Amino acid sequence: MSDYNVIVIGAGIGGLAISALMAKQGRKVLLLEQSDRVGGCCSTFEREGYHFDLGASLIEDIQVMDWCFQRLGTTLAQEVELIPPHLIFSIIFKDGSRMRYPKSIEESAQEIAKIAPEDVKGWYDFCKYMKAFNDAAVEGFFVKPANTLGDVVRMFQQTPTMLKYMPLFNGNYQAVLKKFFKSDKIRESLSYQCFYAGLPPELLPGLYAVIPYSEHEGIYYSKGGMVAIPAAFRRVGEKLGMTTRLNTLVKKVMVKDRRALGVVLADGSEITADLVISDINAKKLYLDLIGEEHLPSIVRTGVKSYEYAMSTPTVYLGVDYDPPLESHHTLATIPMEEMNKYWWDEYEQGRYPAQQFGIISCTTRSDPDLAPKGHNIIILTMGPGPYKLDGTTWEAEKKELLPKIIKYYSDRYIPDLEKHVSVAEFSTPADFEKRLLSPEGAIYALRQDVPHSICFRPAAKSKSIKGLYLVGASTHPGGGVPVVTASAMNAADLIEKYEK
Repeated sequence: MSDYNVIVIGAGIGGLAISALMAKQGRKVLLLEQSDRVGGCCSTFEREGYHFDLGASLIEDIQVMDWCFQRLGTTLAQEVELIPPHLIFSIIFKDGSRMRYPKSIEESAQEIAKIAPEDVKGWYDFCKYMKAFNDAAVEGFFVKPANTLGDVVRMFQQTPTMLKYMPLFNGNYQAVLKKFFKSDKIRESLSYQCFYAGLPPELLPGLYAVIPYSEHEGIYYSKGGMVAIPAAFRRVGEKLGMTTRLNTLVKKVMVKDRRALGVVLADGSEITADLVISDINAKKLYLDLIGEEHLPSIVRTGVKSYEYAMSTPTVYLGVDYDPPLESHHTLATIPMEEMNKYWWDEYEQGRYPAQQFGIISCTTRSDPDLAPKGHNIIILTMGPGPYKLDGTTWEAEKKELLPKIIKYYSDRYIPDLEKHVSVAEFSTPADFEKRLLSPEGAIYALRQDVPHSICFRPAAKSKSIKGLYLVGASTHPGGGVPVVTASAMNAADLIEKYEK
């Protein structure tokens, strides 16, 4: 008899959600997490009274998360205090000019009219088109298993409206923006969101162009920091009977005759289970924790072909003044074509300049209690950073790079910033790898282009190891807080169907 019905590896959002869902199904569940906190990329840490979000800094598509909490017998609103920022985001263009996107589509149209009156109609057309796609995708794409090509066919059969949007799956993000908008500046204002999914405009599938619209459906911050969301899943799951163990590293998945039997911990101890569910990077899972010897040759080849997602170097700053930032998120942008050029000329060449673009998160605009009174938090989530630097290492460069980045942002985006920094921490791709055990610091596990999408992503129900299931950013539908929550619901449905 096994020690547990289910062992879950990794307490990211996906791992927490599936653990709670398994407990709700009446199974005896053990959740194992290698670090000292839950949440993975959606977590919060403290330094000298400042509470910094590690990665995720807002959520959208909250109905997906609410569906999961409803399955658990509660609601998202009951478990997490959500704060809606007063603006979607502000923009600081490369030329130094600024604009803002209010929550109202109509008010955003007024802001667009100040810069490019010719694009107001395109904005309304874009929002109408993307609203219909978003409505279809949330119900017909996110919460549907995609283990096989047959699953994908059924996905479109069950939601035939999705067929209308096939150009979004076949084209790229850049082409979508060019279709709707004439002004290079408006395109620039909506371009950075492609990196929310981990690729530049010319490589990212067009379906992700829904992001600049979907934010107008509602964006929220969780009171107390983003860790409040995983903490809620943990609290609900433990009430249902799941057990959580932190600081517990899984070294191996025990496999016999291509069936998962449990796990081996770093201290050598073994824990058996009827089912093993992984919320870690699928490539690492199959090659390191399971081992190539247990995989058919075609699976070994396929797994090795997956490319890791990008990493985003991040600077965490506690400041002793009120910075001139009007919103929770400010995007420091560069033109769309320059984003593509940055990818090929800097990122792919192993270079990381101090002259950076990206997201400026002032989380204390939404929750002042995250910092000491009169102080604020600024998090710089910058452009993609290569895991391997050309001719050097992150460890060798980070000490000198940090003040250069702070000075650049102070001179260009946030006046007087460098004079008011009380706490500064810089997380490089190597740091994220060490902290999260995510290979190469990949924030979305695997790339999210067409060869890594839907049924081409690692299957939620393993095709090569019986009793093994996957959740999180590695599997369909991909990375992002609501998205990995959807992956947990997909896996729970498959388990309920196949594992009586």
